[in-house]
Amino acid sequence: MKKTLVMAFATALLAGGLNARAQAQASTPAAGATTAAAPVKLGYTNIDYILGQTPESKDITNQLTIQRTQSENELKRMQKELEDKYNAYEKGAASMTDVIRKDRETELQSLQARIQEFGRTAEQSLQTKYQQLVNPVVQKIQKAIDAVAAENSYTYVFNLDAGANTIPILLVAPPQDNITDLVLKKLGIDPSKAATANKPANAGGSAPAAGSTTTPKKN
Repeated sequence: MKKTLVMAFATALLAGGLNARAQAQASTPAAGATTAAAPVKLGYTNIDYILGQTPESKDITNQLTIQRTQSENELKRMQKELEDKYNAYEKGAASMTDVIRKDRETELQSLQARIQEFGRTAEQSLQTKYQQLVNPVVQKIQKAIDAVAAENSYTYVFNLDAGANTIPILLVAPPQDNITDLVLKKLGIDPSKAATANKPANAGGSAPAAGSTTTPKKN
């Protein structure tokens, strides 16, 4: 669904731009016209790949890993507590009075509910942390893309990566319109030092898909 919406948006954006140019040309008087409208120039890159090459990427991954590990350890502790109390309840249930048995059952149900709520809260907290760490870097990347597009007269720049386990938005595109290296240079990153295994694939090419940072999926 996400890929369909992204592709639909990209198609509508491109169609809208081309239609607007066509209307502008149609409304311009033919007599005396000596200049043609500038051609539409399309470029593409891979934001997730670029993010993985930034100096901030490793720190983001480390911070998220630490938070996730702490949450997982706490969840394991709570689950062990529930397991121990349930085993104790089973062993002594036969000799418990109705009041004590009901109290222990209520305690077990409450602990189970707390475990479920902790799992939800921990995941939400991780997503929030991810956004806080990544958003400033993505904004910096967007500024670099804007600058490269302006300097090289690109009308539109598409994000090659449509998301995890999805088909790239651009299936075929000329390699010369891949502006990834230009964006990396604009960010002060040497493209030649990027890991070979993480090189972004040209649309329609046979190169391996672009790598991504080890982080939760972006919303």
